[in-house]
Amino acid sequence: MQNPGGPFGQVNRQNFGQPGITDYRNPHLAEAMKNLGYVQKFGVGIQYARQELQKNGNPPLEFTVEDTHLLVILRKKL
Repeated sequence: MQNPGGPFGQVNRQNFGQPGITDYRNPHLAEAMKNLGYVQKFGVGIQYARQELQKNGNPPLEFTVEDTHLLVILRKKL
């Protein structure tokens, strides 16, 4: 999966993916999505994905974090 936007705000290449480190390009949109039920909790998605992949026997997520884009590789279990 590739996102055309790189890290934003307090999130940078060094701390990307650490639990609780979050920032939003549009905080109003993020809050609206939470109020509408599309988001349960901010800042836990990567941690949750890692846990579920490990429980399922999948290899860990692979990230390439650049200033202009983000690449996440999700591999199937062998």
